Amino acid sequence: MNFWEYVTNRHQQLLTDAFQHVSAVFQCMVIATVLGVLIGVVSYRSGWGSSVAITSTATVLTIPSLAAIGLLIPLVGLGVAPTVITLTLYGLLPVVRNAIVGLRGVDPALVDAAKGIGMSRTARLFKVELPLAWPPILTGIRVSTQMLMGIAAIAAYASGPGLGNEIFRGIASLGSANAINQVLAGTLGIVILALLFDAAYVLLGRLTIPRGIRV
Repeated sequence: MNFWEYVTNRHQQLLTDAFQHVSAVFQCMVIATVLGVLIGVVSYRSGWGSSVAITSTATVLTIPSLAAIGLLIPLVGLGVAPTVITLTLYGLLPVVRNAIVGLRGVDPALVDAAKGIGMSRTARLFKVELPLAWPPILTGIRVSTQMLMGIAAIAAYASGPGLGNEIFRGIASLGSANAINQVLAGTLGIVILALLFDAAYVLLGRLTIPRGIRV
């Protein structure tokens, strides 16, 4: 059976795995974005605090993803839980770093002007600072998403959802007729989904970032 025949015969399962892959990455990125921006907001005014935030989230990336999932299995079991925890932690660094960089890059004169017209600190944050910091934050989200698309494939090791199941099944059955087809289908599926995600972020940027501050 050639590759296209394999995809045709298995298209329902491949679509299901692709949907689960997208769903897992999207949900984890929402969590990572909220947490990452919150950490950035709390720490960006302090040099020490921002260093701790960046260093601690960077440390997570030094742990091999397979090892991280393996260490979580005894604590939270198999399936969705270790997948969500691992992807969320791995997605934090680019968001945290870019949130700090973006917030620090806001022109102090604009913040002072907002303060001068009576805006509270919270209002300045949400109406001035975060909107101006949004372009680098979005870039961080894009980078995190591309990372997580690949890392999510490792979730199959813990019976997690997604196209990684195709890859792991192919690896486990190397030498069989469809082993290469399985690995190729899972890999190409992840690449295609990553490109679609990135295109969606480009569109989101065009819709949410004023032309004058696009980077």
